[in-house]
Amino acid sequence: MTDEKRSNLEPKPQAPARATSEVWDDEQEQDTIVPLTRAQAERLFGPDVGRASRVTPFRVVGAQVLLSLVAALAWWLLSTSPRDAAVSAWLGGMIGWLPGALFALRLRMSGDRLSVGSLMMGEAVKVATTIALFVAIAFGYPGVHWIALLVTFVLTLKVYWLAMALK
Repeated sequence: MTDEKRSNLEPKPQAPARATSEVWDDEQEQDTIVPLTRAQAERLFGPDVGRASRVTPFRVVGAQVLLSLVAALAWWLLSTSPRDAAVSAWLGGMIGWLPGALFALRLRMSGDRLSVGSLMMGEAVKVATTIALFVAIAFGYPGVHWIALLVTFVLTLKVYWLAMALK
């Protein structure tokens, strides 16, 4: 192979490309963010745009506890083994609302010192508590009705979506 053909096959050196973070920083410096006026915000989001939300973390937890009680009653009325099904449903609901209650308590205790790191730690505590409760029930309650437990658990988690819709 000749030197001329070999040089055509090798990539030609290029100037180093700018890092994407530098490009992003440059774009951010050039763009100015103009906040919406009150009239523009009301046109986009409706007249209640400035109203504080009625949904609080403790109200969501309260709704979850209430739903857990209703589900436990329903499982007690409709099951062939009412005691075990009702207890399983209550435990499934508890797995749904207890970690949320701990997180809401953590939010209230943090007050104005709330940060992204503390929110992430709170979510980690919720996940760890949920896993620990599932494991404790699996090994500690031999008469568990898994269908009742899991259905009630999923229903209590869906209260968050209902709260968002009512917001």
